[in-house]
Amino acid sequence: MLLASFLSLRIIDLIDILFVAYLLYQLYKLTKETVAINIFIAIFSIFLFWLLVKALNMQLTGAILQHVFSLGAIALVVLFQPEIRRFLANLGTRYRVGQNWWRFDKFFTSDKGIITEIKTNSIAKGCISMSEAKTGALIVITRSASLKIYAETGDIIDSVTSSRILENIFFKNSPLHDGAVIIDKDRIHAARCILPLSESRNLPHNLGLRHRAALGVTENTDALAIIVSEETGNISIADHGIIHENVSNNELVRRLKNLVNKH
Repeated sequence: MLLASFLSLRIIDLIDILFVAYLLYQLYKLTKETVAINIFIAIFSIFLFWLLVKALNMQLTGAILQHVFSLGAIALVVLFQPEIRRFLANLGTRYRVGQNWWRFDKFFTSDKGIITEIKTNSIAKGCISMSEAKTGALIVITRSASLKIYAETGDIIDSVTSSRILENIFFKNSPLHDGAVIIDKDRIHAARCILPLSESRNLPHNLGLRHRAALGVTENTDALAIIVSEETGNISIADHGIIHENVSNNELVRRLKNLVNKH
């Protein structure tokens, strides 16, 4: 009987299994470094137990678990709200429709063209100067995903991007030094912005709120974040939910130049 069922497996069934496996893997990736991973493992274990109960035809236990899962769908949305939002944001950014409706930007374009080389030099110069002076800073550079929702939490500046302006913004006595600066299309769009904090449990204890905020915004969007530590003066870069500590000046310049339009 089991062999006959296996032999009757259709191509569409294989696609169905692979699709579900892919969704579970993506959900695991989103939750593996957060407290939500424990909830995910618990729910997945209960689901496997439910499948076993159904296979053994345990009607009473199966009926109870059936009602638990039917009512638990709403609870899952509430519990995994940050992860679901992050997944949908990443999906929308990855497959954003371009000028031609049949094209997807991710397949035909890159991150280049976000900022000019002159501005990358200004940003690098400002970060290096603040690093030497041990002035804390958090700079976020917009890519394809809009950061308007975060910009609105701060003060809109719409200023030219220069090293001196960046240094003045993050100067300790400046009223704008708390929070993040958002750079969009070669201009300093906003300052004193509040960013979402990462819930990652793998962030080293020596890293503070600036690093957690930088990691949080790069988990929720495709932005690039640069952090200057106030305690050590070290420069770190957060990109696609990964933080790179103690970045050298040359590495900072190289990463910024990767955003430049080479055409």
